[in-house]
Amino acid sequence: MEFTATAKIGLESTVAFQLHKLGILDTETLDARVKFHGGFDEMAKALLWLRTAERLLLTVGTFRADTFDALFEQTKALPWSRYLSPRTRIHVNGKSAKSTLFSVSDCQSIVKKAIVESLKAAYRVAAVPETEEEVIVEVGILRDEVTLALDCCGAGLSRRGYRTYNVPAPLSETLGAGLILLSRFFPDTPLIDPMCGSGTIPIEAAMIANNIAPSQNRSFAAEQWKFLDPTVFSRAREEARDVMRHDPLCIQGSDIDPHCIDLCKKHAKKAGVMLDWKVRPVKDLKTSWRNGVLICNPPYGERLSDEKSVNALYREMRTVFDTIPDWQINLITSNRDFEKIYGKPADKRRKLSNGGMVCTVYQYFAKRG
Repeated sequence: MEFTATAKIGLESTVAFQLHKLGILDTETLDARVKFHGGFDEMAKALLWLRTAERLLLTVGTFRADTFDALFEQTKALPWSRYLSPRTRIHVNGKSAKSTLFSVSDCQSIVKKAIVESLKAAYRVAAVPETEEEVIVEVGILRDEVTLALDCCGAGLSRRGYRTYNVPAPLSETLGAGLILLSRFFPDTPLIDPMCGSGTIPIEAAMIANNIAPSQNRSFAAEQWKFLDPTVFSRAREEARDVMRHDPLCIQGSDIDPHCIDLCKKHAKKAGVMLDWKVRPVKDLKTSWRNGVLICNPPYGERLSDEKSVNALYREMRTVFDTIPDWQINLITSNRDFEKIYGKPADKRRKLSNGGMVCTVYQYFAKRG
């Protein structure tokens, strides 16, 4: 079977890397998605272990269509009875880009009608009562190429289940994990987030360091599929539990807001990790750890703070971070003038997306003594 793991632009390589670590080698990396082939065991592993993917979809079929009749007939011809019973509750999501069929609502309606007609013919019934568990069908149309797939996730893969309280402008779990993987963080590397907010980056780093599957404590839409052996997920979760560790870690999160640190402690407890949390402004950052990784998501000046205070903060960050020259510094912001304000050109830059905003990760390499 073919699966597609969707991802934020810029994080596709991290998704492919994680799939390879799971032993899934037959992959194809495209814009904002990575395709791979496998069975339901590979699907369950991917759902539990992918840290930077947004969703996982099971492809039912692909075809070209530039008319509603073609969309209906080719959708109807697909083997829907392989996946859906005559009582399945069907929900269709859709999106279309650069295509003749641009009305998403019409496409959703036509796809659902075609699936219902396909099931009625396959099961020789007069109606599909939709009394069983819901199955989500995703229809995507790009340049008249239609892809129909089943959503394996339900809630997006960023919903790990540990972050139940939020702060303004939180960093998503998938992006937090992406920043860590892009920083070349290793389990024995010290890590600090000096503006940790709700704790996403330190918690994701701890889960990576202790080999904890990020989604092992949540449920998935695929677990309700009638055609799927329920032991697939129980086996995958048991394997995940067997390889997790509880090693002591040099990972610290700090924030100037005591309320944020209170939330961090609650989230870390739910995630099953023990970390060092401090109430501390950036200007007071000090550490005896050496050769570490600092990752920070400072205010951008667009949501939380005014431009003048953000500029002052960026300059202060430069002064403080220069005191730990053997650390690699990773900063993400949408501020296009960041390097000018910070006063130092980055050694490496990478474009990412955060909450719909185009951002850049600025990496400053460590100076080894």
